[in-house]
This record gives sequence, structure tokens and C-alpha cells, in this order.
Amino acid sequence: MRFDLVLDNWHLFAGGMWMTLQLTMLSLLIGFCIALPFGMIRAKSNGIGSKLINAYVYAFRGTPLLVQLYLIYYGLSQFEWVRDSFAWVVLREAWWCALIAFSLNSGAYATEIIRGAVQSVPAGELEAAKSLGMSPFKVNRLVLIPSALRRALPQYGNEVVFMLHGSVVASVITIQDILGVGRTLNARYYLAYEGFLTAAALYMALAFVVVFAFRQLEKRYLGHLKISR
Repeated sequence: MRFDLVLDNWHLFAGGMWMTLQLTMLSLLIGFCIALPFGMIRAKSNGIGSKLINAYVYAFRGTPLLVQLYLIYYGLSQFEWVRDSFAWVVLREAWWCALIAFSLNSGAYATEIIRGAVQSVPAGELEAAKSLGMSPFKVNRLVLIPSALRRALPQYGNEVVFMLHGSVVASVITIQDILGVGRTLNARYYLAYEGFLTAAALYMALAFVVVFAFRQLEKRYLGHLKISR
């Protein structure tokens, strides 16, 4: 085992970690911005808007992330009108295609998380807010959404870990994330395991940090629910 080569090329893994964190955190942020309004609509409406959102959620939850990435990166480039459009400035870049795929995928999963969290908020909390004379907008902003987001913490923590692990597919379209660097190291020095073992250790470390952070958030924001039980 040549782990001395890993140490000699540690700067490559540092860059790979930064790339992985970039893609993961940005896609989660964009996905959350998609999911919050979509989840509210799904929880409160059965109209055409809710049905369209449900179709989007089903499409992205029902297909593998790798297939979605391939369709965006390789599939869209097959259309001449796409290559001639202003969008080609973005879609020709692997990084942007990965960000779009990851964001849409995360948004679909987070939509269902938020929908379930909104529906789990006790009706008594909302009735109490209304009895104080709050408008529907204030009830949503000050009571419903904060309460739902607190209840969504455990499930959303899982989504963050899944998105972190799912980001490995970015390496198949030439992006040098953690796994991409591991592959490059193995290919450069004709190694079998060292690059992959290092990548696995880094993903485990990042997952541990995420899980620990969400555990602390749960203790702070969900502790009152455990006490009440």
C-alpha cells in the first residue's frame, strides 16, 4: 500500500474536498429554495399546481441521479437549438450541469420532506396563532414554517448525507471531486486501492461532521418535543 503517494498529493484531495463541498452545499441551498414553496403547495393544495409539482417530484425521485446527470450533460447537447441558445454558455460546462442535476434532485426529495413536516404541525399551534389575530401570511411565516422546519431536521439531515454521497457521480463527467481525485491518483501511479480508500475516509469524515451538526440542531430545536412526550 503506497499511502506515501496520497500524502505527496494531498493538495489534490484538498481541492477535491472543496469541489465536493461546493457542489453539495450549493445544490442543497438551491434545492431548499425550490422545496420550501413546492412543499407548502403540496401540503395545502390539490390543484393543478400541486399535480405538476408531484410530477416533478416523481420524475426526480423515480430515476437515478446518474441518469439525470447524463441526460443534462450529454442529452441536452444533442439538440442544436440548445447549442445555439444562450443556455449553452452554462450547459456546456460540466460543473454547471452537475449543479443543475443535483439541485433538481435535492429539491424533489426536500419537497416531500417539507410537505410531510408541514402536515405534521399540530392544528392547535395554527389555531392559537389565528386566535391572536394573525393574518394567514403571518401564521405561515411566524408559526407554520418555523415549526415545520424544526420537525424536518432529522429527515433533512439524512438528505444532506445522501446528497454528499450522491455527489460522487460528478466524477463521471470529468469533475475532480473527492472520488475524481482518487481515480486520477490510481490511474497516475497504477494503484488499486489507495485513492479509493482515501476518498472513502474523507467521505466518512464529512458525513460524521454533518451527522454531528444535525444532532446538535435536533437537541436545540426539538428538545421540547421530547420533553413533552
